[in-house]
Amino acid sequence: MRNVARVLLNTPDIEVWPGGLLRARSNHDARVLSRATRVLRRKRDGRYLAAELPEGLMPIVERLTREDGIDAALDALEAFAPHERAGLERVRDLPLTRLRERLDLLGIDDDYAQRTGLPLVAEPDRLDFAGFDRFRRPLWLLPGAARAWLHMQAEAMRDGVVLESISGYRSHDYQLGIFERKLARGLTVDEILQVNAAPGYSEHHGGRALDIGTPDEPPAEESFEQTAAFEWLQRNAEGHGFVLSYPRDNPHGIVYEPWHWCWRG
Repeated sequence: MRNVARVLLNTPDIEVWPGGLLRARSNHDARVLSRATRVLRRKRDGRYLAAELPEGLMPIVERLTREDGIDAALDALEAFAPHERAGLERVRDLPLTRLRERLDLLGIDDDYAQRTGLPLVAEPDRLDFAGFDRFRRPLWLLPGAARAWLHMQAEAMRDGVVLESISGYRSHDYQLGIFERKLARGLTVDEILQVNAAPGYSEHHGGRALDIGTPDEPPAEESFEQTAAFEWLQRNAEGHGFVLSYPRDNPHGIVYEPWHWCWRG
């Protein structure tokens, strides 16, 4: 069971996780997850919906068949054949329809894209496991980006430099959740946009970007540029396909982020 391919199958509403990577939230969850080869997880709130067990699919919630997007998730689960390596690199973009509807509700229109020069970023339908981040969370990236990150991390280690991942793939729902929580605290959309990218406009959605840190350095702080890790990245990251997305005075108006690197392939 623990030889299951560590691949995240992604659909608009539900993620299909490999077993062994999710944390149990109750004794019941622990018993089910300990035997699961795959777990269906609702994207908007992280709720576990069902587990694929050796004897078949076991619902974890009532009325599983009424869950939004359940058919697409079950189709992805059924179509995935981990023993067939051919074709695993074919990654497709998920549709943006649902995201556009939710942006309309927030009052974020095409003016935002024109003002920032940022494109909408679709989520991929498949991501690969690229180790754990600093906080022991699974790191998900596009297949090519995952390989490039692991090779770059190993090369830096040989040079005596420790690179840590802080954050990789983040869903549209994750970014929408940030906005919803801040709106609930009384902030306006314009106030939130001053410090957070609009949902759908982050490079993290595409599985190409990751925030990089190093031990004893706070995450996502400008002081990262003073570290040996940042110096090493400046010299070597491009050779692995990674570029610094938001240097000083970048045309998007995003604050300088020496920690944010994106794989261009």
